[in-house]
Amino acid sequence: MKRRHVIPATAVALHAAVNAQTADTWRLSVGSCANQKIAQPIWQTILADRPDLHIFGGDNVYASDQPWSLAQLQDAYALAAKQTSMAQLMRSVPYMAMWDDHDYGMNDGGVEFAGKQAAKQALQDFFKFPASHATRSRDGLYDAQIIGTGERRIQIILLDTRWHRSPMARPLIPGLPGQERYIPDPSPEKTMLGEAQWQWLEAQLNMPAQIRLIYSGIQVLAEGHGWERWGNLPRERQRLIDTIARTKAQGVILLSGDRHIGAMYREASGAPYPLWEMTSSGLTHAWANASEAGPNRVSDLVRVNHYGLVDVNWAKNEVQLQLKDTQGRSLQTTTIPMKDLRA
Repeated sequence: MKRRHVIPATAVALHAAVNAQTADTWRLSVGSCANQKIAQPIWQTILADRPDLHIFGGDNVYASDQPWSLAQLQDAYALAAKQTSMAQLMRSVPYMAMWDDHDYGMNDGGVEFAGKQAAKQALQDFFKFPASHATRSRDGLYDAQIIGTGERRIQIILLDTRWHRSPMARPLIPGLPGQERYIPDPSPEKTMLGEAQWQWLEAQLNMPAQIRLIYSGIQVLAEGHGWERWGNLPRERQRLIDTIARTKAQGVILLSGDRHIGAMYREASGAPYPLWEMTSSGLTHAWANASEAGPNRVSDLVRVNHYGLVDVNWAKNEVQLQLKDTQGRSLQTTTIPMKDLRA
């Protein structure tokens, strides 16, 4: 397998280097939910897989205790900086970073969180976003990169499901299966992304690319549970699918975190072609006793600490999704022919 040389993995290096990809196989690693107070040997395992790009998928630190303060978030990042293997990955692998609720600053938080601007600055400082980074001038952290050229273009899109997201509806009797904390709310005024991010996303999907990896902090396709998910704002979930269809965006694969479980999902209903989602969540503390319905889940739940890999194989015209444990053992693998990722 041909690999390019290792470069310093600051955000500046990411911008300068990712377009140089020419290998027949390209690899992305992704993970979420890393408590800075817990040992993190999993970074060494990820490094051994030699990813071409890593996505820090949110809950990169835990600092959402209320009342919230910037000081507690900065202390969390300072402790995370002492995780030597994480620091090694940041030095040697190009990366992108998105937050979720616990590094955003409020459990399940959305538009209502008052500290988000300060939290955004703290994340950008920790992950060394350059002053010219596009997110510096946006409301939120949504971001995108194109990797490769010609007929081998991979688009990475990170969606911010915190900054603008409307409050979710709560059930009268929480805790019941399927309505553990939230229930679907079809109110047309509710938003997941905010209008500016929606318009930006449509523009991104109109750009040429053969494979598009769209990362959302919370699950997009998953059904059957009452925790945070796009299905709690069903109009927004359908708007995402409709936007993919309207732009004729081929090659879309969804990635997500948040849940402290791993799983694969497939949704064909109402979609221009079957959409796949890989949830990878639990770098340091997976949910060992998780149990829930999964009407469109195509795998068992992964309940041990793990991370995700996406291998784009141009020679075989396929994309492989894989969840691996802290020892690098494969837990689940799904292979998708590229021809199935277009209308």
